[in-house]
Formats: sequence, structure tokens, C-alpha cells
Amino acid sequence: MYAIVEMAGQQFKVAKDQKVYVHRLQTEEGKKVTFDNVLLLDDGKNITVGAPAIDGAAVEVKVIKHLRGDKVIVFHKKRRKGYRKKNGHRQSLTEIVIESIVAKGAKKAEPAKKEEKPTAKKEAPVEKSVASKPKAAKAKATADDLKKVEGIGPKIAETLNAAGITTFAELAKSTPEKIAEIIADVRGNHVTDTWPAQAKLAAEGKWDELKKWQDELDGGKA
Repeated sequence: MYAIVEMAGQQFKVAKDQKVYVHRLQTEEGKKVTFDNVLLLDDGKNITVGAPAIDGAAVEVKVIKHLRGDKVIVFHKKRRKGYRKKNGHRQSLTEIVIESIVAKGAKKAEPAKKEEKPTAKKEAPVEKSVASKPKAAKAKATADDLKKVEGIGPKIAETLNAAGITTFAELAKSTPEKIAEIIADVRGNHVTDTWPAQAKLAAEGKWDELKKWQDELDGGKA
């Protein structure tokens, strides 16, 4: 009877009482280990193939000793570069002996579960940030182009927006004095007398009337 089993990351064809050298195991010498990833079993009459492993099958082994394999020379060379490097390597191995091959009834070892630390829920901040985005987008969508008012340039429009005046209706409700106070730091001589009236026509959609009036203005001054 023989089996094909995966041990320490390698696949081996093993039989009872056979000695095998595998990559170094963490098990102490003299201890027993069970490998349950059996891929194929042959009992002399029937051959069972796993999908990928055979449920209930296992290979029980005993650790004989830990040792190191023969030295392997690793040589690197680059042509016409003058580069040569020579290293030696000895693989850490474990000698084991196959004690038995179990076809059925073996229990698979369950991996140790890691303890999950409780984490604080952060639902409220997420809801707040999601809710704030549509409001910002809505405010941006309803803002008017204040530069359509004669005498208002990009810098003045930006200053008015920062002060909370973003629509024609809001500008129409303000007074020339209040507007002059808001844009006091903007360079230039700005006449704000007609801005609320122009904004009112724009808010009411009277563009033809506004255009005719603006043709008679000079920098917002009648």
C-alpha cells in the first residue's frame, strides 16, 4: 500500500516504514506528526484519487532527527562585466519515517483561530460625510454667474461668493453700500450703485431689458 501525500510543501510517494527527508519541521525529535493532505491511495486492489484530497485519509510519521543537506554551490557570472560571485547553501531538512497510512477515519487538524479584537463602529461619521456631499453639489449647481452684472469681474464675483452672495436674487436684496463694504479690499474703483437693480432683472429672467440697459452703462455706472 502506498500514498501520495503533501508534506512540508512537497508531494511524496510513501509507503509504511519508508524514510523520507522533508523541509525542516517545527516538531521535536521523537514526536509524531499526522499529514492529512493525501492526494492518492493505492491499497493493491483499488486506487482512490482525491478531489483534491481524500476525506478521512492521513499519513502518520515519526520525526527521527533534524539535519542539513549536502552543500550546493551557487555561482553567478556576467559576461564581459568582470562579475563573479560564488555562494554555498545547505538546506535544513528533517528525517522522518512513515509509521502508518490511514485510509479512513482520520480527523483533520483545525487551524488555530485568531482572536478578533472588537472594533468601534464608525457609522455616524460616514453618514455625515455622505449626506454633506449632495448639499455641497446642490449649492454649487444653484449658484449664478454674477459676472453677467456690468461692473463685476472674476475677483469681485469670488469675493461676493465668499461672503455668501452666490445668486442674482441674493445680490438684488443687498444694498450698494453693503456690496462696497464687502469688496473694499478688491483693487480698483468700483461703482456698485446699479448692481442690485441689474441683479434683480437677471433674477427675473429679463435678459433683453438687462442687455439694453447695460449698453448704456460704463463699468456699472449710469
